[in-house]
Amino acid sequence: MATVALLALLALLAGASPALMAATPGAPDASVAAATAQAPLPEVEGEIRKVDAEAGKLTIRHGPIGNLDMGAMTMIFRVKDPAMLTRVQAGDKVRFTVDRIDGLLTVTSLAIGQ
Repeated sequence: MATVALLALLALLAGASPALMAATPGAPDASVAAATAQAPLPEVEGEIRKVDAEAGKLTIRHGPIGNLDMGAMTMIFRVKDPAMLTRVQAGDKVRFTVDRIDGLLTVTSLAIGQ
């Protein structure tokens, strides 16, 4: 009889575990993660140093990139849209956004001037 009661208790606890974990304070909330993922990317000021159309990349001297916790430096970025490469040339001042896409730093928007 005690064995049956113990098995029933274990089954009850096993079924309650997902519900308890979902209500645990400090546990990740899917709605918070989704809102964070959709936050707008900060615009960064920079200067085009090189356009490599063949490789689909831009070399940009840029200010700090907050969403990537990156300081000012000169780096090579791939571009999300290859058409961006035809709109700029070395020496152009730009404002751009950059994000990590498939593990690669990628310019997601690019505006000349400012």
